[in-house]
Amino acid sequence: MATTADVRRELAGLADPERARGLSRFLQMVPGGYGEGDRAIGVSVPEQRRVAARYWRELSLTETAKLLTSGVHEERLTALFILVRKFAKGDEEQRSKVFGTVLANTGHINNWDLVDSSAPYIVGPWLIDKDRSVLDRLAGSSLVWDRRIAIMATFAFIKAGDFHWTFRLSEKLLCDPHDLVHKAVGWMLREVGNRDRAAEEEFLAQRYRAMPRVTLRYAIEKFEPQRRRDYLSGTV
Repeated sequence: MATTADVRRELAGLADPERARGLSRFLQMVPGGYGEGDRAIGVSVPEQRRVAARYWRELSLTETAKLLTSGVHEERLTALFILVRKFAKGDEEQRSKVFGTVLANTGHINNWDLVDSSAPYIVGPWLIDKDRSVLDRLAGSSLVWDRRIAIMATFAFIKAGDFHWTFRLSEKLLCDPHDLVHKAVGWMLREVGNRDRAAEEEFLAQRYRAMPRVTLRYAIEKFEPQRRRDYLSGTV
């Protein structure tokens, strides 16, 4: 069986210092940035996906969880790519364990790319036919990544034509202090609108003037130019 050390060694062989510097800036791994304290080694996402494709069967869930606690950003993202594959290919017991692993490690899923690569593919799909109250807990967390996980998980519900929890959590997170949550809420509202424009606009009608500007811009991005202008000018 493969070990965490095997994956780390392969990723280290793909490292690119110049790419690492660019990624560090992009994901704000700088003093005062939301990714402060993280470390990138410069492995591209396609390369990480290829590594995950090679190791997802051989690497045990225990070893994958260990990789998820790494101080290297690409190692954590690769661990999540592996977990997504294990979840997609697993039986109910395996899927339950993967879901539990993610929830137990949200403190390590600590940048928007990590959240967006896992919450819509593990957390949301697991909760499709189950009690979703864990999302209320995540949305009420002091950890910004928990809150983003909550709203991003609803992407799976949206794809199934169920918008209730997207609206419920969007309401809860409407005055969130963090820009990364504002963007995620707007993105999910836009996804609702892509499937049911009337449902999105009904939600926006009583809230668009009070919501953060970035949330509104994301939510109405696909609207016709004049309709966007009306929302942005507050004349809808």
